[in-house]
Amino acid sequence: MNFNRNAGVLLHITSLPSPYGVGTLGSVAYDFVDWMEKAGLRIWQVLPLVPTNYGDSPYQSVSSTALNYYLIDFDVLHKKGLLKKKDYETRKFSDYEVKVNYSLLFTEKIKVLKLAFEKFDCNDYSFIAFENQGNYKDFAIFMTIKAMHEYHPWNLWDERYQRYSKEVEEEILTKHRQEYLFWIWTQYEFLEEWNALHQYAKSKSIEIMGDMPLYVAYDSVEVWKYPELFVLTEKHEPKLVAGCPPDCFTEDGQLWGNPVYDWTYMKKTNYQWWNERIQKAFDLYDILRIDHFRGFAQYYAIPAGMPNARIGEWMDGPKFDLFKDKLELRIVAEDLGFIDDDVRNLLKQTAYPGMKILEFAFDGSRDNEHKPSNFKENYIVYTGTHDNMPMYQYILDLEPDALNTFMSDLKEECLKLGVEVKDHSYEAVTETIVELAFASIANTCIIPFQDLLSQDESARMNLPSTVSTKNWSYRILKNQMSDKLAARIKGYILKYNRTN
Repeated sequence: MNFNRNAGVLLHITSLPSPYGVGTLGSVAYDFVDWMEKAGLRIWQVLPLVPTNYGDSPYQSVSSTALNYYLIDFDVLHKKGLLKKKDYETRKFSDYEVKVNYSLLFTEKIKVLKLAFEKFDCNDYSFIAFENQGNYKDFAIFMTIKAMHEYHPWNLWDERYQRYSKEVEEEILTKHRQEYLFWIWTQYEFLEEWNALHQYAKSKSIEIMGDMPLYVAYDSVEVWKYPELFVLTEKHEPKLVAGCPPDCFTEDGQLWGNPVYDWTYMKKTNYQWWNERIQKAFDLYDILRIDHFRGFAQYYAIPAGMPNARIGEWMDGPKFDLFKDKLELRIVAEDLGFIDDDVRNLLKQTAYPGMKILEFAFDGSRDNEHKPSNFKENYIVYTGTHDNMPMYQYILDLEPDALNTFMSDLKEECLKLGVEVKDHSYEAVTETIVELAFASIANTCIIPFQDLLSQDESARMNLPSTVSTKNWSYRILKNQMSDKLAARIKGYILKYNRTN
């Protein structure tokens, strides 16, 4: 599966401008599609659309397939007659225009959504049909019980609710039906808004690349209802948790804490859960990036209860067996971090495009696989990912020797690819690196919006293995979607023939 020679942008929906605390699927998302069309960009890459939970991370969700109700747009609900302007215009959803305040969203947005739901006709034929499909039944039951317990994790619920049972399910569907239907409605409304936006993007020849986390959170409907999918104790506590071993960047490694999968069990079911999860993803997206793809070759497992990731071992994942019937799917493999022959072999077998990151490229090593002169076509080149420091700040923070090496390497790569080096400022150097990505042989070039704007550390989306209100809260201003920026990008696209 090869991509045409094209270009895109990485910006999550939450980062879009909006007066109501977070980017949504409303008019500003359409404005962003229009801006992309003006710039000649063909791929809009977003982060996982699942509901956020602990730490506000879309990689730690209560569900692997549910949809983030924070992204529902109030003005769309107003046009449908479900809200009055006063229902939401008088409320405070954020402190700063350029940051998401998830605490305020949690307390305020659900209140407004419930006002809208009160006016919604649950006897609407299409809604009844949607509920009967059952795609979000587990999620709605889980969230109803979660709301009954002040949104605490499931292992802190009253004992009778801590284990899924048919009796518990029946109780929720009868005694707490309105709350259950509210959570079903959030999924129904999200999909109506998402599908309309997606169709609009298609009409502009813009595709959406979604993102799938490898793992789910311990506090998730999957662990609660389907514990057999995971390596758990008899009390349904994790035996092993996920992470990454220590390296030159982190001496303690990364302790993510997600329960790991029981791949032996999953193989016995012919990977049914994974097959359904991937199919649902392609119902939403044109292209799917799978995060931490190396975990399918081998994954790093840490005994539960460890304070860090120093003690752990690599264990075999499902390897090619999971993907042998998915070779025609437009999947992108996030193949960053510790890469060995197992991972390289899996990438070769699937022929999925991997990722190259220019922030990692200029270290003085001629063999560095992130250097554009070492690329092959079937890659996606980025300046950085949502986990990286924005390029401008990365350069600014380099020690003098490292900066000299970085600039020397950058100039050599630019010479090879015919890119003019602009080095009169760090902003100009960042623009040069962005242009180098467009000039590279990689079929697809995707740039985080922060690097298009040469923004500093305040624009960082996430610092891995940390919990902070700074993470996942990045937002842009409407005037940053400028004609000037669009024209600069369009110039790169035409110059380097990324017009497909």
